[in-house]
Amino acid sequence: MDTEIKLKGDRIIEQIPSVKDKALRINLNENIYGTFAEIGAGQETVRHFFRAGGSSGTIAKAMSAYDKDFSDAVYGIEEDGRYVTESRLKKMLSHEVNLIEQRLSREKHPNKMFFSYANTVATIDFAKQFKGHGWVGISYQIEPDEDYNEIILHIRFKETDVRLQQETLGTLGVNLIYGAYYKYNDPKRLLRYLYDHLDKDQLEIDTINFSGPRFADVDNRLMSLQLVKNGMTDAVMFNPDGKNILPASILYKKNILAFRGSFRPVTKVNMDMYEKSLKMFLNENKVEKENTLVVFEITLSNLRSDGEIDERDFMDRAELLCSLGQTVMISNFQEYYKVVEYFSNYTKARMGLGMGVNNLVDIFDEKYYRHLSGGILEAFGKLFYRDMKVFLYPMVGENGEIITSDTLKVHPRMKELYKFFKFNGKVVDINNFDPTILEVFSREVLNMINHGKPGWETMLPSGIAEIIKEHQLFGFEPNKVLKETI
Repeated sequence: MDTEIKLKGDRIIEQIPSVKDKALRINLNENIYGTFAEIGAGQETVRHFFRAGGSSGTIAKAMSAYDKDFSDAVYGIEEDGRYVTESRLKKMLSHEVNLIEQRLSREKHPNKMFFSYANTVATIDFAKQFKGHGWVGISYQIEPDEDYNEIILHIRFKETDVRLQQETLGTLGVNLIYGAYYKYNDPKRLLRYLYDHLDKDQLEIDTINFSGPRFADVDNRLMSLQLVKNGMTDAVMFNPDGKNILPASILYKKNILAFRGSFRPVTKVNMDMYEKSLKMFLNENKVEKENTLVVFEITLSNLRSDGEIDERDFMDRAELLCSLGQTVMISNFQEYYKVVEYFSNYTKARMGLGMGVNNLVDIFDEKYYRHLSGGILEAFGKLFYRDMKVFLYPMVGENGEIITSDTLKVHPRMKELYKFFKFNGKVVDINNFDPTILEVFSREVLNMINHGKPGWETMLPSGIAEIIKEHQLFGFEPNKVLKETI
């Protein structure tokens, strides 16, 4: 491939080396030496290094344990019997690193930086129903006497041709190895370089994790945020421990109850809505607690400050939600129906959305659906076509009245549509709410924190105020409080 040129206006801001040039630069580095183990899509990555020239200085071994029995004999048997998994990839990397350390003497190769590149992939099936996915990773050294660093990512193919998917995988592999050695000091840029000579309609990267001495200060949650920000994927998820998790694995065949909000910060209202709607959801037919996942979703638009993503603000919100034991999703979805569509890729079980009255009123606003040929009817068909319910949390009106599904007002043109969904049980009220907290709003709590006003602590769930103060989240400063109370 030819070198690509990135332009900003008429100015050249960057020249991207070709795939061949990247492979050749690696080959000509006399200290980079390692193995390639590729399963499921041919040996597409190592092929580039063989063809670039000078490969004998880089490739210690290239293999493909394609047969399942051979693969099990080499890497061991997975408990779940699957082969395209993170566990399998990690076993491959560990096995190959151990072999290279055992078989190559450090006395003979004192300056070698060893590496092991591996992938385990399923390309598109014969019926073209499943486009395929895979795990790709590298374990490598930057200094000969240094511990190994590791970069592991999960990909989803978007192309519908096996040969094209193989070529895409090969290009990605070269980009990963090149970035690992020459861009490791800037992980955010390394992420972007993974798409050199690739387009986002060819490949989706929905999970990535960095580890090792060179990435000791890397927060993988922020790397997940970059995936969404860069348009590499529509959504990423991480668990209460703050670890990135593969959406497909945690959402698969689950009943899902989702809450969308700014959570800036999370308040007693958020948690009351969560607790009460979860109880109602678990009483639904065919919904079992052990097969139910609760997801707190923050849309990318809620992470922006003056048009840019405020990463510190993101970390503040994520930390609080995780401290409450919640699973967090960051998405690029503006409309609710897109969230439901996304979940539907992984499960056909029941779904629920917990939301406030003002959010439901927004859903019935036609302006959000002008880009759809079928308008609001198309959006609602996608939102409610399955076993999906809205659990509605009330709000206080201008005159102090409690607004519920029976008294909320939608646009006159939407009245009959709203009645249809309510009559069919798609919108149900949360009745046993806590009336003493209805006038608690995140934006007011945030304003009080920023200006050092007292009393905001009582508006938050137990333990949250202490975390905000200890870590000085959301602009909290102890001196502001002192000035206010003096």
